[in-house]
Amino acid sequence: MSEEQLPDYVLLNRAYWDRWAPEWVAPGERNWAQAEPEWGVWSVPETELRLLDDVAGLDVIELGCGTGYVSSWLARLGARPVGIDNSPKQLETARRLQAEHGVEFPLLLGNAESVPYPDASFDMAISEYGAAVWADPYKWIPEAARLLRPGGRLTFMGNALLMVMCWPDEADAPPTDRLLADQFGAYRWEWPPNDSVEFHLPHGDMIRLLRKSGFEIEDLIEIQAPEGATTRSPGWDPAWARRWPSEEVWKARKKG
Repeated sequence: MSEEQLPDYVLLNRAYWDRWAPEWVAPGERNWAQAEPEWGVWSVPETELRLLDDVAGLDVIELGCGTGYVSSWLARLGARPVGIDNSPKQLETARRLQAEHGVEFPLLLGNAESVPYPDASFDMAISEYGAAVWADPYKWIPEAARLLRPGGRLTFMGNALLMVMCWPDEADAPPTDRLLADQFGAYRWEWPPNDSVEFHLPHGDMIRLLRKSGFEIEDLIEIQAPEGATTRSPGWDPAWARRWPSEEVWKARKKG
């Protein structure tokens, strides 16, 4: 698909992530270097969330791979990952870290809503704050279903809708203890100064979408920040995230 054919939000988000890519070099380097995977803003250990159980020998597509660290974990666990990302600058970091660590896997520049692989190419699709947040769920989730073989796993992690509805418009402001946005009709979110677009669905809408796309839902994990948790991410409040879910993980499986 040419740039002229890409949706407006894909182009906005590409420019946004290219601009912010330097800020994610150091986190990418840390994640590539660590021995045990940790997930999300609060660095929840893999032993608690178990997103990468039994991945050895699997063909895996990472939808919105950023600097590629999730795919690097997959490769080290014996999977055959492919990463796709919308940002050329993020992929530059990923390729440099591949060379530095001697871990190679395909990296594609593209939109996770339209992946240049045939039907039933993968055993697993995964997204940690990639397509899960920055792509249209009504496009990327059916695309994930197309890419997966019968019985294939879909795992994705992003912001909990409750926190998104409590976030003020001010840059880097933490969530409040009051609802500031409507849940009914929640879908596309444009934060000031409207230079990027996120997507967040209510749980009922997400359940219906997953089922319509041919998935059985296996789990929904609403994450509580660990005691004493800290984060480098601005606008995230550990005290808030001890009381209410700030992140969530969905696990689903394509029907056979």
